[in-house]
Amino acid sequence: MYAWIWRKLPFGLVGKLIGSLLLTVATVALLWFVVFPWAEPLLPFFDSQITDDSGVPGGDNGGQLIVPSGSPTEEDIPYSTETNNAPPSTRDR
Repeated sequence: MYAWIWRKLPFGLVGKLIGSLLLTVATVALLWFVVFPWAEPLLPFFDSQITDDSGVPGGDNGGQLIVPSGSPTEEDIPYSTETNNAPPSTRDR
């Protein structure tokens, strides 16, 4: 097909190059302005199912931010909050 188009374009090599460029631009424009807008409603890009139920125990809080009461204790945090490279624990040996 491309060889047939190349043979049918007039005006030698320069005309064939310019004609090929024009055919490519026309094809892209046809797709961009006609085919893609027609097909967009048929594609499931925004077909998501988001519900208000977050699955978190306690149910919906009406969009309010829940702030935990108090700071976590040392037993709640399994890592050091004082340094970035804590020494390895002897428990793992």
